[in-house]
Amino acid sequence: MGDNAPPASLKAFEEKLLEVSESLPKRLRQCADYVAANKDRIAVSTVAEMAEGAGVQPSALMRFCQILGFSGFSEMQRLFRESYVGGWPDYSTRLKHLREKPEGSPAALLGEFVDAGRASLESLLNTVDPANLTEAANLLSAANVVHIVGLGRSFSIATYMAYIFEKMEVPAVLHTSLGKLDNRHAIRKGDALLAFTFSPYSSPTLDLVENAAARNIPIVAVTDSAIGPLAKFRPVTLLVSEVDFGAFRSPAATLCLATALAVSVGTAKPGSA
Repeated sequence: MGDNAPPASLKAFEEKLLEVSESLPKRLRQCADYVAANKDRIAVSTVAEMAEGAGVQPSALMRFCQILGFSGFSEMQRLFRESYVGGWPDYSTRLKHLREKPEGSPAALLGEFVDAGRASLESLLNTVDPANLTEAANLLSAANVVHIVGLGRSFSIATYMAYIFEKMEVPAVLHTSLGKLDNRHAIRKGDALLAFTFSPYSSPTLDLVENAAARNIPIVAVTDSAIGPLAKFRPVTLLVSEVDFGAFRSPAATLCLATALAVSVGTAKPGSA
């Protein structure tokens, strides 16, 4: 697997994660998938908590860390703690406190989701690569038409993105699969595709991305994993991780990222409002 020295930066960590992931056996691939989608938890979680989230034994997670070049989980965790020093949100403590409250009222639930959303927003600057964000904005602003796809839990974000583009007079098409209509042939040379998809990932979205990639259409992907099924298509990737409560996730950080991206495109697009 090449050089087994531990990654010295978060960018190097993501690159090595992508490099080794395809050749891992099932249990270690589970570790890779979970770590990639939950990098915001590494600095504040124990090895047992990360292993439980990945659905593996702690020993498997330790082995995974060693494959990446670390001596163990503690060394990998130190990389993330040092990278986020002074800015890492202690959301684990806050959410644990909220979970221990006996109240189950709508107001209590609102507080829990507000806290989870705040944590997601605070970590957004650490998950999104500024260079990738700039590249994505430039790519979309240069496109003749921006094609947007996001189904399932991503549909509200994709729809809002299309709404903002319409208000700014940025040419855009929202792909919805409504009526099982396949509009992939509407994507032409000079256009770009903006795809939103998160684990467990939308098959129609992946199909559209694959089709666009085969025709060399530029692609921007907003997703939760650097080694997920989109990686093989080499899109410009913007990573976002939403903190969940009770297996529900509010798209607070994703909506913030989408809005910032849309406005960036609108300000750079010639002829937009």
